[in-house]
Amino acid sequence: MPDALADLCEELAIANRVLAHEGVLDAFGHISVRHPHNPDRYLISRYGAAELVQPDHVLELTLDSKPVAPTTARLFSELVIHGCIYQARPDVHSVCHHHAVSVLPFCISGVELVPVMHLGAALGPKVPFWDSRDEFGDTGLVVTRPEEGRSHARALGDYWMVLLRRHGATLAGRSLRECVFRSIYTCRNAELQARAMAMGTLGTTSTLSAGEAELCRGHSLTPRTLGRAWEYWTHRLHKAEAASATPRPARSQARPAKAAARSRPTARAPSRKAKRGRR
Repeated sequence: MPDALADLCEELAIANRVLAHEGVLDAFGHISVRHPHNPDRYLISRYGAAELVQPDHVLELTLDSKPVAPTTARLFSELVIHGCIYQARPDVHSVCHHHAVSVLPFCISGVELVPVMHLGAALGPKVPFWDSRDEFGDTGLVVTRPEEGRSHARALGDYWMVLLRRHGATLAGRSLRECVFRSIYTCRNAELQARAMAMGTLGTTSTLSAGEAELCRGHSLTPRTLGRAWEYWTHRLHKAEAASATPRPARSQARPAKAAARSRPTARAPSRKAKRGRR
């Protein structure tokens, strides 16, 4: 009988590594998924870099972001980002928080992130901002307290992405694969929007209209399209992991032919005196 929980832990581990391989997560950032049987719990890996996550690193937490089972594993400090969104949004089944370089210029400048390509429409009808200064003044820009997590979740509202001023981005999805898709393609969209703005060509005619964006989302966020993208990303990941795991060929004890030839003593040409002696 299939074990849905074990399968989801495996997929969550892969999602972490996919997001790392695609440049969304690095040493920092995290992705979670709601428990498949209990909506009052969620799954997230223990503290560590996403590239290294394995299924046995996954922990089960309550929506108050407390471990269900006692653990000695170190936990992420920003768990309230996940728990508070799950509390506020029953329709959300996956949450990703990252600091991708492509998105950070928008977090710093306050420029609105808008869809500029069809896959970028996955960012949703709007991307609001959340500024921790508004309610909490000077902080370390790390969302650690429940009141900060609830404020952050209110800023997300009914949308699917929120930008944290001077910090990063948080995305939500109705499934783990949708959240991965949205996380990757909003970064691609941000990079393209910034390039177009640098060229001075970004205007209302070069962004998607509200109608176009809605139709593009309807096409992109289907199981068929999400499955195709997931297959591509996991294939790229497994190919890269296999290449990095391939042992390097051992250095041969035999020296290359040219080197060996250079090291062998060569016969010296006879001197003139020796030649006269042989006459």
